Amino acid sequence: MQVACLFAGCFRFASPRGHEACCFGAIHQPLSRTRAAMKTSTLFISTLAVASLASLTPCRANADDSSSPCSSLKRIVAAAPDGFTALSPDDGKGVAQPYGDDAQCSAARGSYQCVWTPHRDAGSNADALQAVAADIASCLPDATHDQNSPGRQHFYLGAPARRTQITLTSAGSGKLRLSVSGK
Repeated sequence: MQVACLFAGCFRFASPRGHEACCFGAIHQPLSRTRAAMKTSTLFISTLAVASLASLTPCRANADDSSSPCSSLKRIVAAAPDGFTALSPDDGKGVAQPYGDDAQCSAARGSYQCVWTPHRDAGSNADALQAVAADIASCLPDATHDQNSPGRQHFYLGAPARRTQITLTSAGSGKLRLSVSGK
């Protein structure tokens, strides 16, 4: 019968009950019992780890769980070649979310537009315009940024026959307008 011992180099002595003892006084059980105990403890530890991780995951969505500007921009741009009618007004709110809470978006056959008021801490409209333009440039690295002025930012993607245009402008009285159009 095989016997497990945790101590290196110990000497084992036979006991009358079928167990063995070593020079350290530890009583050894047959390996079959040791393996079963290890499986039980491994199962317990795994269950505990899963329960701990489950307690860390959120159970409901919060207002802070909004989509990122990049995912919203990519979703809008991807819809451009086929028209924007498949998009909902909420699809564009992720673009404005970091900069304003009152985004009003709408989709039409040839364009998708969002208008919002920048937060007060965003600085001037020109500063907010620059910040959104920076998001567009970083999220859509293939886009060409061909106009950069304090009142208007313009990007385009694709060949002239199927070009997607992204325009960001001041929309009067402290508002910004994002317009995405496709051919």
